[in-house]
Amino acid sequence: QVQLVESGGGLVQHGGSLRLSCAASGIRFSVFDMGWYRQAPGKQRELVATIVSGGTTTYADFVKGRFTISRDNAKNSVFLQMNSLESEDTAVYYCKAFRGPLNYWGQGTQVTVSS
Repeated sequence: QVQLVESGGGLVQHGGSLRLSCAASGIRFSVFDMGWYRQAPGKQRELVATIVSGGTTTYADFVKGRFTISRDNAKNSVFLQMNSLESEDTAVYYCKAFRGPLNYWGQGTQVTVSS
């Protein structure tokens, strides 16, 4: 049974920081590409950042320079360090594991940035 469990969300002030974690089980984590997505109320889910199994990262334009995605294969975990948070970053953040036709999602963690 595959599980992705996000944690680290919460309420933070404008300009603050949060570090999200996603712990995976039931998959061979090291061969999966990983991503963070977010969905704000009334909006579609959007890609935030990805890190492939080899470690290469990509970022959405709206988070470049503020967010950093990383992974620890020994801990079967992926992280999202979020700095300089803005009210527009308020959303539910989801972790995704993907490889070929396989896709697995976590349940999400709420991030709320107060102005």
